[in-house]
Amino acid sequence: MAKADLTRARIIQRAANLFNLQGYAGSSMADIMQATGLKKGGIYNHFASKDDLALAAFDFAVQQVSQRYREALQDTPGAIAGLKVIVGTFCTAPDQVPLQGGCPLLNTAIESDDTHSGLREKAQGAMGEWRRLIRRLVQQGLKAGELRPAVDPDTVATIVISTLEGALMMTKLYGDRVHLERGQAHLEHYIDDLRASP
Repeated sequence: MAKADLTRARIIQRAANLFNLQGYAGSSMADIMQATGLKKGGIYNHFASKDDLALAAFDFAVQQVSQRYREALQDTPGAIAGLKVIVGTFCTAPDQVPLQGGCPLLNTAIESDDTHSGLREKAQGAMGEWRRLIRRLVQQGLKAGELRPAVDPDTVATIVISTLEGALMMTKLYGDRVHLERGQAHLEHYIDDLRASP
């Protein structure tokens, strides 16, 4: 990889961590310069604006998270096991993802809701991918007869994602993992209840 590409990748990685910790609006150019070890001109050699960097940093953050799910699901048989792997992977993420500050999707969705249309579109796209992943697992489980015929893939996606993100928000707010643990336990029971009768 060329030196310019390495520098660009380093800027993105460090900015992703900074934005995830402090938010896009809460991160000044001075903060970005400190995090990357570069002067403003060095950053602008690679990015047209702070907005341009924020979009690239969000893509990087989502890629890191998506990679963890792909690896965790690689050899997982069946919808029930796959859904539990998604829940377990999410619940261990605060300790293992290379980004500090929690879920980049949740953080960006909240911050960009009314203030940054580009980031909001990126967050919607990433959320759409996550929903599609869960829906696909459920659809496969329905087709295989593993899940009850009345199970709705969209409903499962909404319940799983909203429970996980809400539990993470409470864990971060109170500094107590018990909320994430309760969310995980609840979802594992919920997923078991989706199973078709023998």
